[in-house]
Amino acid sequence: MTVRWGVLGAGWIVQTATAQALRGAPNAHLAAVASRDIERARALQPDRVHASYSNLIEDDDIDAVYIALANDQHAPWIHEAISAGKHVLCEKPLTMDPATTRELFRAADDAGVLLVEAAWSMWHPRMRRIVELVTSGLVGDVEEFLGTFTFEGVPDGNYRLDPARGGGALLDIGVYPLHALVGCLPNLTDPHVDVERTLGGLGVDLTTRARMTFDQRTRASVVASFAMPESQRLLIRGSEARIQVPDEQAFTSWQVPTSLLVGDHEESFPATDAYRDMFAAVSSRILGGSDWVLSPEASVRVADLVESLR
Repeated sequence: MTVRWGVLGAGWIVQTATAQALRGAPNAHLAAVASRDIERARALQPDRVHASYSNLIEDDDIDAVYIALANDQHAPWIHEAISAGKHVLCEKPLTMDPATTRELFRAADDAGVLLVEAAWSMWHPRMRRIVELVTSGLVGDVEEFLGTFTFEGVPDGNYRLDPARGGGALLDIGVYPLHALVGCLPNLTDPHVDVERTLGGLGVDLTTRARMTFDQRTRASVVASFAMPESQRLLIRGSEARIQVPDEQAFTSWQVPTSLLVGDHEESFPATDAYRDMFAAVSSRILGGSDWVLSPEASVRVADLVESLR
């Protein structure tokens, strides 16, 4: 059995990664794409294209919808898809505020459909191993967490520089280290926060540096920036062991071998496509399987942390 997927949007991420990943998942089929640019949609070679998002959502031959639109368009189209009885996988950040995030998960539950945030890095085998090491207690009590995602060069006019469209470094890329933090420490809540922000664009945060203290013993630092040299670091120091990603692609490793330092020991992971793994897992859950997918609780908690840091 396969899940018939419809894709909303035919932008860069779909063209370069996710359409290919969807085709590569053994239980998923790229049935339709909707885009304002029909030629871009046709280039992805779905069974059919739609000129409007609504037409795709109303397509009876679609089981699930993958939403790859600008951040401000996530919530309304999630709502439309749920109302039409479609399962939904939506790019991160799921919505622009925690209240809407909670509302949409309630709506999905009421409709009996699956809603998953496409924080794809969480499906990477290295990240799954990091979460396993921490949540199993193998590193001891977590004393320090450091996650950074920074790069330079968002072009003028890009939605990431517009607060009305869900722009800003924290909301757009800060969610990557925040999802890692929540995955590793799912039970810690209500941190004391200290935040430094540098504004630009139309008033968005070009850089956010956040320090959080949980229970007076666990400290977490997250840096998200559109104005700093490229860096994706992840380090976790526990009372028994230290975990560190040795490369600068902690959250976007794609189709290359990776490694992880656990104390003095190095673990290796073969090249994989975590986008494909994500589509395969979500499709399996839609078909009644038990594959791991990102939970609503994790997405809500990340939304709460973003709100606290903003």
